[in-house]
Formats: sequence, structure tokens, C-alpha cells
Amino acid sequence: MRRVSWCGFIAIFALLATPCAQGQQKSTLSSEDKQKLTALLDAYTSGVIGKADYDARVAEVKANAGKGKSSTPAPTPASAPASASAVSADETSGPRQVKYITDPSFNGMNAVAVSIPAKWHFQGVLFQAGNCASIPYFVFRTSSPDGLSYVERLPALSWAWGSGPSAPKPNNDCLPLQGPLGAQDFLKYLASVMKVEYVADDPVPEELQEKVHKQAADMNAAEAGSFLKTANTAELARAIVRYKNGTFDMKGLYAARVDCVENTIPGMKSQLRGMADRPPTTTHHCTASVRYTVAPENRFAAIRKMWDAPDLGGQALDAWQEAWVERNREQAQQVINASIRATNAAMQAQQQQFNHDQAVRQQMHEQFLATMQRGTDMSMARTQASMNARSTATSDWVDYALDQKTVMDPTTGQVNKVSSSYTHTWVDSTGTVSYQTNDPNANPNGVLQGNWTQRQQVHGDGSPY
Repeated sequence: MRRVSWCGFIAIFALLATPCAQGQQKSTLSSEDKQKLTALLDAYTSGVIGKADYDARVAEVKANAGKGKSSTPAPTPASAPASASAVSADETSGPRQVKYITDPSFNGMNAVAVSIPAKWHFQGVLFQAGNCASIPYFVFRTSSPDGLSYVERLPALSWAWGSGPSAPKPNNDCLPLQGPLGAQDFLKYLASVMKVEYVADDPVPEELQEKVHKQAADMNAAEAGSFLKTANTAELARAIVRYKNGTFDMKGLYAARVDCVENTIPGMKSQLRGMADRPPTTTHHCTASVRYTVAPENRFAAIRKMWDAPDLGGQALDAWQEAWVERNREQAQQVINASIRATNAAMQAQQQQFNHDQAVRQQMHEQFLATMQRGTDMSMARTQASMNARSTATSDWVDYALDQKTVMDPTTGQVNKVSSSYTHTWVDSTGTVSYQTNDPNANPNGVLQGNWTQRQQVHGDGSPY
């Protein structure tokens, strides 16, 4: 199977369009001007600058040609400054595309709309509720044309604990955490699991923090006076992290929201002689929703600024939310009436999705357990334990959810995301064309044009198996 990346198409079309424009200026462009135009083209096709910025700089070079004036230096993909100019105004506020995540349990109904930049790529999936995360949640990955920058919404990360006869029991849906963890501390914990360097806390605007606090307070007010004594809390946190992807220094932003609910079930005094009183039960459930923005360090500020735009990101659709609430109401009524009815087709679709989701949650559970065990063993074998317990990172969870895998060029260390439907992946010398197959004896060298190198499968963070 032959795959050609969008970055390759963009580069081809840009190169085809360039000779004509350069030919018109051949008599006035100096050698230095031509070098600047070439550098600008490289920066544009690699995604360092946008079309509006590219057109403006090309016009400046041509306007100053032959006048002895110095024009603005052209950035190069390897050394572009870490500033907002790396992503043009055209990209920041320009064309968008909307991708939809569907709910298979509603016959493919659109559930979530995700707005992304027009040239970015997208994959997404909806997870049904489990035993720990009580509502559906969506996961997506969207990447820049060159594949180096991306934004992910991670699977919901939930944990529960409590005291009393009805306290939550350990299960594979929940993270192995047995107590409260603030949003900022949770991000530090997540960074250690993902094996990225936690650089610094990143402040959350006060108005955003106050907004989520008010949402929790409104929920508490609405539930006041109920049999269950309920206390809701919500908190936002952000953190800057860093790691290496082959030869690229990568920088990332975690943006998390942690929602917790505490329920207290009153105790009951026995009215019968010889029967013990029933003590009260207190339960705690917390869920962390995390968005992860990543880019090469010299382009991170621009990518972050672009994704700070309020119109980018995912939003659950009202029609789907109303359908989901209505279905829950009907199911609750069916339980009360002891006559639960569901169509075979809907049940089968939900079960298939649930089985898939359970496998991802099991993987998450095992990774967190491994991290806790590594801390216990570190005093006896720090270096060896660190290697043995090296995390496959949260990106593995997203790969699994999207039916993808990560492969690495053994000569350069560069990693790429490809389909997990094939066992063998080859990439040509340009790095833009891939060939995938399940035949272990297949070799495109000598069959297809160019020189091909077989990629090695690695974990989502680039570490070897």
C-alpha cells in the first residue's frame, strides 16, 4: 500500500508554482535574493510560516531587488525563531475545518464537533462510559501538515476512593490512586508517567478558574437538600513539559481540568436488637480531562498561540447530548419498572465499543501500577528499574484508540504515526512516501522508485520495545 503525506502534496504544488514567478524576476533578482526566496519556500512548505507571511516576505524581497536594500531574513525550518510569526495571521484566524466524532451506539450520530486549522489532519473516537468515568468522553489527535506539531485530547483519567461499607472497590477502570490529588499535582504525576521533563507550572487565567469554580458551586446548590450529601469541586491547571523526538527538541503544554464529587450516604441506626448499626459511607470520584499541545521548541509559542483561539477545539453537540440524556432517563425508568428493553443492534454496537474501551483502560491501569512499583524498587536498582519500567506514554493510549502505531527511522531517530493494520512499514529517502504491508518478505527496493528503509515499531514516545 502506498501512502503520500499532505506535506508532500503541498511541497509539490508550491515547487510547481515557483519557477514561473522567479522567471519573471530573473533579470533583477540577485543571487542573494534568490537564496532568500528559496529559504522562504522551504519555510512555507515545511509549515514554519503561513501563506500570508510567505506572500508578504516574497513581495518584500522582490520590491527591494536591485535597490541594494536589505529585506527581512527568511526563516529556515531548522532555526526559525520561537515567536508568533512562525504561524501567520492567516493560519491563526484564517480557514478552519470541522471534523465530527460519531457515536456508534446512536447509529453513527454526530456527537462532537472539533474545529481545527484547515490544513491539519485529524482522527477521533468516542468512548462510552465505564465503571469509573461515568459519562462518555472523546479522544482525538490533530497534527500539522509536516506531522511535527500536534494536539491531543487524552482519554479521561479517573480514580475513586472512600470509606464505609459502600466505598468504591478497586477495578481496572480506575487509576490506582487512593486519595485527593490537585490538578497541578496530577499534571506532575502525569509527566512522570509519560517520561517527559516537567519544566514549570503555567498560570491559568483567573477568570477561567473562577468560571469552573462557579460551575461546581451551582451544582452543589442544585443538589442541596438531597438524601446524598454531595460536594462538587472543579479545578484547572497547566504545565510546560519538554522532551526529544529524534533530533527535534519538543515542547508541550498540558491543560487539565479535574472534577471531583464527594458523596456521603448517612448511616442508619438499627431498630432491631442484635443487628448492628449501619455506618455512613463517603465516596470520592475524580476525573481529569487533559489536552496536550506539542510542537518543536522553536515553533511552540506560535502553535500554542494558534490553539489559544477560542474557536479551535472540541464541543459536544446539543442534539447528541439531549439524545444521550434522554436515553439515560429511559434506561433508568426501565430499571425501575424491571422491564429493560433495548434493540439488539444498539446493544451489539455498545458492547463492541465497550470491549474496545476496556482494553485501553486496562492498559492505562497497568502503566500507572508499573510507575508506582518503580518508585518502591528505585532504592535497590534505580537505573535498571527506570529502564525496566519505562513508560510507553499516554500517546500509546491515543495510538491504540485510533488504531495507529508509531514507527522510527533507525538511521535518524525520526518517528511517525502510521496505520496499525500493517506489520511492516517502509519509507522512501524523501521521508514523505510510505509503503505498508503484512508480507514479511516484501521489499519495495528495486520494485518501486527510490531507496526505501524499513521503519522499526516503537512506543508512542519514541522509546524502543
